[in-house]
Amino acid sequence: MIELVDIHKKYNNVTAVDGVSVKIGKGELFGIVGPDGAGKSTLMKIFATTVEPEHGIYTIEGKNAGDILFSIREKIAYMPQRFGLYEDLTVEENVHFFGKMFGVNKNEIKAALPRLYKFSKLDKFHDRLAGKLSGGMKQKLGLICSLIHTPDILILDEPTNGVDPVSRREFWMILYELLSDGVTIIVSTAYLDEAERCARVALMDKGKFIAVDNPVEIKRSINRPFISLHTADPVKAIKTLSALRPAPVITRVGDSLRFFSPEGISAPKIEALLRTNRINFTSSENAQPSLEDCFLEKIGARSAAHRSKEIHQ
Repeated sequence: MIELVDIHKKYNNVTAVDGVSVKIGKGELFGIVGPDGAGKSTLMKIFATTVEPEHGIYTIEGKNAGDILFSIREKIAYMPQRFGLYEDLTVEENVHFFGKMFGVNKNEIKAALPRLYKFSKLDKFHDRLAGKLSGGMKQKLGLICSLIHTPDILILDEPTNGVDPVSRREFWMILYELLSDGVTIIVSTAYLDEAERCARVALMDKGKFIAVDNPVEIKRSINRPFISLHTADPVKAIKTLSALRPAPVITRVGDSLRFFSPEGISAPKIEALLRTNRINFTSSENAQPSLEDCFLEKIGARSAAHRSKEIHQ
């Protein structure tokens, strides 16, 4: 349904999107995950047609988005990081306002409200001022305002940023309901656990997609043992392990260290290194990496490759 081919976008001399290409199918839940400054928001604006790329091709249903801009926008709902709710209007007044902005008449809005309230659970708050809502409720209100014109494509830029865990879970349940209606959803997030919920996910760093696949295959793509190490001296263990070349990307969770074994270095060799440095550990075992572990490893490997290139130049 959607295709980007070699998309580029710069702001002054800063590259925000650097040669992104991807195909997204109808009714797919596609996630884009990356750190702050990775280029996610710019890419979401390109998807929403509010920002024009400097180079590349963007097509929807095989047609160039730029050639059918106005008709395409009727099919798209875009919810930016800060959705422009009117805090001095009630929940229902906001829905009516945005409905009219999209050309939806009063009777159609009234007919749509029960369903929108049902999955958002905002019916009890229909007469509450938007400014008096919690962060999670504001995000739900922003979502139903975006959905009032029944779009085919829903573009969400970090919709759960700063939202409590319960509201995050409820928000994603709403997205799954929308998928059953055939809506294509593109969502960016800084939460790796949310990316696990997507059918496919793109890992983005410094304007580029460094991996695009379903979460399971991304985890399988790093064909090296993933080690979970429990030690009474994690600080000393990190210092010792960081001296390995290539140095592993280590995540500390309490007294546990999680990392991919460096290329060519087996788990027994790592255990021998710890013993040589008199570092006690209670267990060392192969574990299942999370998507976050894989992302950090890929970013670390990419940064190391750039440093090596700069040194040789």
